Amino acid sequence: MKQQDIHSGRVQKAPENFLSKDGIKTVWAEGRQGRRDFIRGAFAAAAAGAAVPMAMAQGNPVPTEGGDPNILNLPEHSKALGQGVASDGGYGKPSKFEANIQRRRSPGLTQTTQASVSFAPLQSLFGIVTPSGLHFERHHQGWWDIDPSKHRFMVNGMVKTPKVFTVDEIMRLPSVSRFHFIECGANTAAEWGNVAVPTVQYTHGMISCSEFTGVPLITLLELAGADLRNGKFVLAEGGDGSSMTRTIPMSLILSGEVIVAYGQNGEMLRPENGYPLRLVVPGVQGVSWVKYLRRVEVGDKPYAAKDEAIHYMDLQPDGTHRQYTNLQECKSVVTTPSGGQVLLDKGFYNVTGLAWSGKGKIKKVDVSVDGGRNWRQARLETPVLSKALTRFNIDWVWDGKAAIIQSRATDDTGFVQPTYQQLRAVRGTRSIYHNNAIQSWLVQENGEIKNVQLS
Repeated sequence: MKQQDIHSGRVQKAPENFLSKDGIKTVWAEGRQGRRDFIRGAFAAAAAGAAVPMAMAQGNPVPTEGGDPNILNLPEHSKALGQGVASDGGYGKPSKFEANIQRRRSPGLTQTTQASVSFAPLQSLFGIVTPSGLHFERHHQGWWDIDPSKHRFMVNGMVKTPKVFTVDEIMRLPSVSRFHFIECGANTAAEWGNVAVPTVQYTHGMISCSEFTGVPLITLLELAGADLRNGKFVLAEGGDGSSMTRTIPMSLILSGEVIVAYGQNGEMLRPENGYPLRLVVPGVQGVSWVKYLRRVEVGDKPYAAKDEAIHYMDLQPDGTHRQYTNLQECKSVVTTPSGGQVLLDKGFYNVTGLAWSGKGKIKKVDVSVDGGRNWRQARLETPVLSKALTRFNIDWVWDGKAAIIQSRATDDTGFVQPTYQQLRAVRGTRSIYHNNAIQSWLVQENGEIKNVQLS
């Protein structure tokens, strides 16, 4: 253990026992690259190129020595013909200079014969939409690329006429498109045990936000003549090897929010995200967003399926389990500056992050740079949508001294994101799921940023 007093608050560096030594080196190396490189580049460009715009503004000759060659010398791309469209049209890819921005596999969570978890690079994303190719993954039996012409979706149980739909038939029905976040119930799980993984990609990266397109599930239930008075729950079943099954309360379906989706971010779902059909259950933990959706069954009671009777439950301090804890409560995290990044000099920085709530819209986000002693309200960038990620920003001038950066979100129900002390007072220390406590990033005097927890 390492302890250090910062602003009269005790900071305890959590043990790095979540990863092997090699794993620690790998994720720390990853954490030092990506979006934080813009900080290094900004300072370097400012230092090297300051003389040129100054001279131009004053009407003086541009210096030929000591200036920025990237300004003084016309680049090749300004003097020659660029590339044309690929002969086959192709599928657009990011710049080769962004190759480091990618999902990272879990080094320690649940594993099968194939890697089962990857984390989205939150520190490198802008706005609220996660590109489909960077969307986090969680697989229970691996992913499949299913032929949509052979895939079928069934509605049965407490219905007048069981129905079977093809994907084409579903796509002919009236559709909706909505932005929603999806978060794994185990997101930030390692932090429960006072374990410090180094970067925000590993602490909070099992969340993403997309525009989903599909047909409201209530429409398909009505086509089958579902008993909406006595049918209180729906069992959703996936078509992968685990036959993932989850109970969905009918109250959520009647609201029209639950969607049988085929589209994501303007195109068809990716195979790792459930192609050709998946369930979208806004505000509810990701395991209920059943992928490769093949069936829903209407019933009058919860089904107590495998992954809701022995997994994804909250362990209470007295040793009992709380089942069917599906809601992802109000939560936020600062993504820049954050763990693994380095501030190279004193001065102005834009503190940015993400906030979300399974109960509705984010009302406000407060940010502290002194470990929670003082708070300032951040700017919420539009759009601010229900059950979607919300981007926040706030100005900060770093004085070169140690600082602890935190964010605290409040949703439109009045729920305020708790501290670890508040959360553990209710949930104890042996839990795994639904960790929505305030995250703390320690900015050291040398500019390096680490993951810490306040005791």
